[in-house]
Amino acid sequence: MTAAKSGAGSNDLKVSVLTREYPPTIYGGAGVHVAQLVPQLRALIDVDVQCMGEPREGATAHPENFPAGANAALRVFGADLSMTAAIGEDIDLVHSHTWYANLAGHLAGLYRDIPHVVTAHSLEPHRPWKAEQLGGGYRLSSWAERTAFLAADAVIAVSSGMRDDVLASYGDLDPDKVHVVRNGIDTEEFRPDPERTALETYGIDPDRPSVVFVGRITRQKGLIHLVRAAAQLDPDTQLVLLAGAPDTPEIARQIGDAFAELEKTRGNVIWVEKMLPRAEVRQILSHATVFCCPSVYEPLGIVNLEAMACETAVVASAVGGIPEVVVDGETGFLVPYDPARADDPAAVAGFEAGLAERINELTRDPGRAAGFGRAGRRRCVEEFSWSRIAAETVAVYQRALAVHAPG
Repeated sequence: MTAAKSGAGSNDLKVSVLTREYPPTIYGGAGVHVAQLVPQLRALIDVDVQCMGEPREGATAHPENFPAGANAALRVFGADLSMTAAIGEDIDLVHSHTWYANLAGHLAGLYRDIPHVVTAHSLEPHRPWKAEQLGGGYRLSSWAERTAFLAADAVIAVSSGMRDDVLASYGDLDPDKVHVVRNGIDTEEFRPDPERTALETYGIDPDRPSVVFVGRITRQKGLIHLVRAAAQLDPDTQLVLLAGAPDTPEIARQIGDAFAELEKTRGNVIWVEKMLPRAEVRQILSHATVFCCPSVYEPLGIVNLEAMACETAVVASAVGGIPEVVVDGETGFLVPYDPARADDPAAVAGFEAGLAERINELTRDPGRAAGFGRAGRRRCVEEFSWSRIAAETVAVYQRALAVHAPG
């Protein structure tokens, strides 16, 4: 056993990070997490990256093309098998992110008889709407996640709320194996940006109040609730949606129809139907009065940290790990949402009215919004640095190595 494996140090430790997303192809919070974490880990240990998709620098990529024409989940499993075969004998531990790579981590751990660490960015039992996107593949993704979590040597939850959800979803999991290491934010990349070129490009007036949404069009992100709430916003407030990549044609139509209806009743609505470069997102966030996160499920919500790091006040749903990021009355406002009442029209309408009320409160009081924004950036700098998160992650690796029982 090497010094690193015995817990004496980490300099000799070699870890393979398994992920679907890796720069330059990133579309979700898990991809942002991996992109930010890997460079910080490489300052501490030796890191290999296995990802999916087209070839790229800094990682070994595995295409999702086998079996050809099969369900998307089966093609992911094909890439997982390719990943497993690529894990070298010199790897001490594998670390998988999301169900897309969980199967590869599980199989590699068995194949090489090394520890497997999982990071829980989301949980399939909490995302039943994925069945709309994957069909029977949702049962496969759920099986892969459950199998990997229960067999893992350690599970990293990105928030305390996520840890609770992991243990509730997988009751056979040893609580001592589930560790909280929160997501982080690069406060050099996301910072107040005085440039206005992106605002000019997309027709956003920097001198008028605005509420901004950034995210993919999925049921999880709750965009439909913000679009409906916008009918109750002050007429002078601009609604800016940076929203693309819909999960399904059905949700694309739902958002499109709701947005078209909103345009009939009020002006000042801007929808950019694509995922923008991060530099443009930074500019738009920096000039927003409020960032709104109406998610119905959110393990932590890196996008809230991005807005806060740009000194923007946040109005967000009080779900999952969001209350661990947004401090109600200090960096923004939290609006109660009850997932158990998602089919109750009165409860949903109350949530949407709550979003509108809190947004209006801040657009009518820009001084208070600015104060929330400054407090939010301070919180990002003090509590959510990636260097700190990398050190905590390596500590989890060491614990996993210590508890791993050779097969």
